[in-house]
Amino acid sequence: MKKFNFRKVLDGLTASSPGGSSGGGSGGGSGAGGSSMHPGGTAGAAGTPRDEIQETLTSDYFQICKTVRHGFPYLPTALAFDPVQKILAIGTRTGAIRILGRPGVDCYCQHESGAAVLQLQFLINEGALVSASADDALHLWNLRQKRPAILHSLKFNRERITYCHLPFQSKWLYVGTERGNTHIVNIESFILSGYVIMWNKAIELSTKTHPGPVVHLSDSPRDEGKLLIGYENGTIVFWDLRSKRADLRAYYDEAIHSVAWHHEGKQFMCSHSDGSLTLWNLKSPNRPFQTTIPHGKIQRDGKKPESCKPILKVEYKTCKNSEPFVIFSGGLSYDKACRRPSLTIMHGKAITVLEMDHPIVDFLTLCETPYPNEFQEPYAVVVLLEKDLIVVDLTQSNFPIFENPYPIDIHESPVTCTQYFADCPPDLIPVLYSVGAKHKKQGYSNKEWPVSGGAWNLGAQTYPEIIITGHADGSVKFWDASAITLQMLYKLKTSKVFEKQKVGEGKATAEIVEEDPFAVQMMYWCPESRIFCVAGVSAYVVVYRFSKHEVNTEIASLEVRLQSEVEDIITPEPEIIPSFPDASSQLPSLKSLSGSTNTVTCEGTMKDSIPCLSVKTRPVRMPPGYQAELVIQLVWVDGEPPQQITSLAVNSAYGLVAFGNCNGLAVVDFMQKTVLLSMGTLDLYGSSDPYQRQPRSPRKSRQFAAGLTELSDSPVSLELERCKSPTSDHVNGHCTSPTSQSCSSGKRLSSADVSKANRRGPGRPPFRKAQSAACMEISLPVTTEENRENSFSRSRSSSVSSIDRDSKESITALYFMESFARKNDSAVSSCLWVGTGLGMVLILSLNLPATDDLRLSEPVMVSPSGTVLTLKGAVLTFACLDCMGTLTHPPYEVWRDPHSADDGEKTRRRKLVMHSPSSSQDMGDHQFAVICSEKQAKVFSLPSQTCLYVHNITETSFLLRADVVTLCNSVCLACFCANGHIMTLSLPSLRPLLDVNYLPVTDMRIARTFCFTNEGQALYLSSPTEIQRLTYSQEMCDNLQDMLGDLFTPVETPEAQNRGFLKGLFGGSAQAFDREELFGEATAGKASRSLAQHIPGSGGIEGVRGAAGGVIGDLTRARIALDERGQKLGELDERTASMMASAEAFSKHAHEVMLKYKDKKWYQF
Repeated sequence: MKKFNFRKVLDGLTASSPGGSSGGGSGGGSGAGGSSMHPGGTAGAAGTPRDEIQETLTSDYFQICKTVRHGFPYLPTALAFDPVQKILAIGTRTGAIRILGRPGVDCYCQHESGAAVLQLQFLINEGALVSASADDALHLWNLRQKRPAILHSLKFNRERITYCHLPFQSKWLYVGTERGNTHIVNIESFILSGYVIMWNKAIELSTKTHPGPVVHLSDSPRDEGKLLIGYENGTIVFWDLRSKRADLRAYYDEAIHSVAWHHEGKQFMCSHSDGSLTLWNLKSPNRPFQTTIPHGKIQRDGKKPESCKPILKVEYKTCKNSEPFVIFSGGLSYDKACRRPSLTIMHGKAITVLEMDHPIVDFLTLCETPYPNEFQEPYAVVVLLEKDLIVVDLTQSNFPIFENPYPIDIHESPVTCTQYFADCPPDLIPVLYSVGAKHKKQGYSNKEWPVSGGAWNLGAQTYPEIIITGHADGSVKFWDASAITLQMLYKLKTSKVFEKQKVGEGKATAEIVEEDPFAVQMMYWCPESRIFCVAGVSAYVVVYRFSKHEVNTEIASLEVRLQSEVEDIITPEPEIIPSFPDASSQLPSLKSLSGSTNTVTCEGTMKDSIPCLSVKTRPVRMPPGYQAELVIQLVWVDGEPPQQITSLAVNSAYGLVAFGNCNGLAVVDFMQKTVLLSMGTLDLYGSSDPYQRQPRSPRKSRQFAAGLTELSDSPVSLELERCKSPTSDHVNGHCTSPTSQSCSSGKRLSSADVSKANRRGPGRPPFRKAQSAACMEISLPVTTEENRENSFSRSRSSSVSSIDRDSKESITALYFMESFARKNDSAVSSCLWVGTGLGMVLILSLNLPATDDLRLSEPVMVSPSGTVLTLKGAVLTFACLDCMGTLTHPPYEVWRDPHSADDGEKTRRRKLVMHSPSSSQDMGDHQFAVICSEKQAKVFSLPSQTCLYVHNITETSFLLRADVVTLCNSVCLACFCANGHIMTLSLPSLRPLLDVNYLPVTDMRIARTFCFTNEGQALYLSSPTEIQRLTYSQEMCDNLQDMLGDLFTPVETPEAQNRGFLKGLFGGSAQAFDREELFGEATAGKASRSLAQHIPGSGGIEGVRGAAGGVIGDLTRARIALDERGQKLGELDERTASMMASAEAFSKHAHEVMLKYKDKKWYQF
């Protein structure tokens, strides 16, 4: 048979390709390359597609802005609640504020400085919030707009802020500092008053030591003119604001952490560092009239109880018809080292300790009244934990918690991968919810969630959206993400198909990952057929089918050997490569894994033909929902562990699942449960391998574990949340070290290897799928151009293995499609497109049984078609357009319940939707293949295989993610680049439509979780606990205001209770207290200018930033400028009016004086 040399054909293609010359990214670059018509080859059937296809998308359709953030605020530090508006604010260590109301009301705002939030204070029922940050600045936020903005800031220069207090219905904010001084700020103008309470005036003159920072400030509920100041060293000062002196001073020999008043204002309670609570009476301040150590052991000899851990905060809340509540955090005894963080509720003589899963950051008691001088009537406690938010119901004696309506458990186990589906079939959400609702927990409070403020309506956007998150513990969560909300629908535990790992077995068994062996690395979901597929970090794939019925069945399992046989380099020619349906060496029989694991019993024996995990062999009860159909595991080969999976695709119409890693490709028939193909990447080429590889004998490999730590001296400078975990911050469950994506044991890359890698082209799998986080972290901090290129080659090489790297080539993208497999094909056929880390694209032909009746009995044939296409960089994504430029979807099987009770002939027959009509005349005689790699995008005309368009996306960076998406009934290619650029290109002509430097990849998590979907939407994990959604659609940016919730709604402030005549006479406030008169400039004078600097806020300009590029931005800026001008004109108008009024008054007064003295003689004056 005649040999056909593909090399020359490829060389011809490369020579005519404008890849090298058509524009490149500039230095740091946007990376927007040139786009051109391909001059090489005949136009073939494609003709001139520019004339044929009218592309409707223009750059006017695109604009980027963040829409909403879901999840738990990362690293929380502060908590506040508005008891009238019923909204909650949480501040974080990164300077973020999340404001939560009723479900749907969820707002995220960020301090520009990024400084940690120390404290938050609502201006109750005013629609405003004051934040104090760690850079000693106070900020006033306007909450009367959907996107809050800062109105004023005040930056302290000489003192550090430690505590703030804003009395109810007051416009004067008390600010305590580290030096022990108390300053007063006018909330309206954000200017410091000249009134200052200096620490040396507050304490007694005889005191020789500094009292420490101010840890507490509060005005007396009985008299607003009295301020209680708590100093860290145990000093308490009751300051009379009118007379500017201390009314009383109290001292305690333990440090104070917090203070709380009784509502009558006659006594207060302090919490201390020795775990004690002291109760003080204003009439006898010499010593506390009651001291208790709630969790201290009583000593037998009558000594005071032993000291405990500090009580960090105490709240003292009174009730009209029962004993008061004393609620505090901390204070447990030291001998219970293993005790979890606790909240203690003391009600009368009953003491309840509520143990928490995470450390307590802060807590607040929610009360019926906002007035501090009334019975408080507490009804709930909001507890902010490091990784959770819970609300305890105080109205029931067993203190149940409320069911949390917010999606704050995204991070229950670290997220390892994400998928986002917009405009999916509408019946999916109710179906998933119905199977998920059965797993709801019991024992919650029957009352409604108390944080019920704000208003939210559905908005105009109505299409269903689903987000899927894969996690480190093997769980998969499906979320309803419609209309910018997020609600959990269904949780699937993929680890249930495996036997539990016994403790300490990791070393002796075939495990390759010690921590999180079930971490989800990749997911593939077909919403129409409801087939779901998961690839795990321990080199396995599980295929799931959806059923509404519970079943009890055994789990089928297969084992696959995927090994790069480098020595056996000579392979058959492409025309005669068998499809291996019956080759016994390639097709393991369907078997359980109990026998196979017995082949390795002790450490030191060479592990061979055993999988990493054991599938359950007994029948398993599977509840309604996703049920495991088949588990496919890669096995150890000659002591080499199986390599992690880098690409995954499933097709329900064909009944096939394909997956690849750096050794090769496997195709499995999940209907017949057989392995159809298990081949090294080199063998897939046959004689058309474009690289001249020399066979080498594999060297003796080292233990796999050594490879995980070999390159740990790399400059990993980014923050890692769980450094030991191979999943939390690492791409789809890869291990921390840069060798983790390596194909076997860790070999250091020599400089020769690096130069060889550069010469051979970028041979590496894409970050999008299975890349080690640490690899990215090597490359991110590098700044010089030369180092950057060097580090990319080093860290992203497709293999760091005992066999030389150039013999390995990862499978990085897979796509099932009805397509033209060869140049002379006249009709489309079933194909599998395969993309590799070296930028090669291979098409495999799938020969399926002619009729559905034969599908389970006749074998499926898989054979290389001989077609090879090339791109620069690892292949990321494929798509197909028909001759009209419309996106063609892969065929699918319409969902039917596999365990339906009605098992008639009709229900058993498969209903397939092929999308592409069988006759080529109906669909036109050609189609377009869109292929995007991490460096460039190409559009080929099929079947002629002519490259019609090519666009070099970036020269200096690489793409992390690329997706072909639909927008406004058209289609485009959306790309996210490692240099932070988000780009869209038109299809099929690859014209750049959008290129914005929007999202710097500051963390590997962003690279791992970023994904685009239809209708101009995208998401990524902005922190380990939060999902950030964004839009690149101009239409959605314009409609965003309508979709967001309102934080402020007009609510009447409740009236203060009538205190009665006698109470007012004897126990009430002594006199009305005019703060304005006392703190205003007229009385108190001006504060020193050097003490604090006033910074005017941006007002509404923050909302404009997202729209900075478009006309909307200009209009909004103009509107704000107009508002400001109007405001200034209004102020000028007011000033003029007041000047006129005073002039008139002066004239009137002068006239009266004149009349008085008009008729008097000079001697009468």
